[in-house]
Amino acid sequence: MALPIGPILGILGDNLKQRGSVLPLTRAAATRWSKGLDLPRGGETILYTGHMYQLIPAIDAMASQMALLENSRITKLLGMGRLVNKVINLSFFMSLMASKELKQRNDEALRNIVRLLQAAGVDFGYLYGDEMYSGALVYDEGMDDVFGAHARRVAARFKKHGVKKVITVDPHTTNMLREIYPKFVKDFDVEVQSYLEVVAENSPEVLQPQDQTVAFHDSCVYARYESILAPPRELLAKAGVSVAEPELSGTNTHCCGGPIEALFPSEAHRISKERVAQLEKAGKQIVTMCPICWVNLRKAATEGTTVQDISQLFSAAFVKSSQSCT
Repeated sequence: MALPIGPILGILGDNLKQRGSVLPLTRAAATRWSKGLDLPRGGETILYTGHMYQLIPAIDAMASQMALLENSRITKLLGMGRLVNKVINLSFFMSLMASKELKQRNDEALRNIVRLLQAAGVDFGYLYGDEMYSGALVYDEGMDDVFGAHARRVAARFKKHGVKKVITVDPHTTNMLREIYPKFVKDFDVEVQSYLEVVAENSPEVLQPQDQTVAFHDSCVYARYESILAPPRELLAKAGVSVAEPELSGTNTHCCGGPIEALFPSEAHRISKERVAQLEKAGKQIVTMCPICWVNLRKAATEGTTVQDISQLFSAAFVKSSQSCT
């Protein structure tokens, strides 16, 4: 029995309207990664995580539970679950079930991005507990009314803090703010750049060349919608890394399977296995630029294959060893 899409999307939409995120995080969980970095609070230019890296462990836990329910009669109860969730935040338990290792790795990725930007001489702040989720998952699932209202709240928060430019950390958040928000938020004029673009423009010094070859996985969103193809490859080349392109790359890249995992677990797993097989033909060291891609390809990888976030590789090359979080 297939998973009932309506109740699942309803729970995510209800959470966004009532609690500000699809799988609500406490402020401590959302900002934990920034501890000890002493980032300035606010400013005209800020690092905006959009909560994507922080949410992935809970999303992964939810997807695992959905996989167990797939083809189960229990799925009939999800409609009732939505009613209960409106009163009691059931999705909170997903964060309790989330992998501690995955939380730590995603926190490290964000810290690596911060130190990489600092190594490139970029000045920026952070909104800490005032930062809000971007709404990406709700938009991707077609809930435009819910998304639009949330996008306007995020835009109002930026305006309140005098934000004029945001540096994003993942492809989905980049696309939301750069291409989608202007369609839902009147006069949205915040400048948006991915950290990969910002770092490439500022060209940090290579402190420790990385003599290795990696199989490079392009994010569908970066490649097809944002044309972010050259910056990561330029930085890899500067770091001394050789790129092995898989069978499908660039604008013809292959999906990691992640975006549909909560609704169609079996199909998502099939897609991720197919993509990993393509990447492994290019090399056993795979590099990704998206937390969704990272977690899904990592689960599908065979023995002897490593999958790492590109920020880890860049941190090893451009950040002083005493500061690196690798």
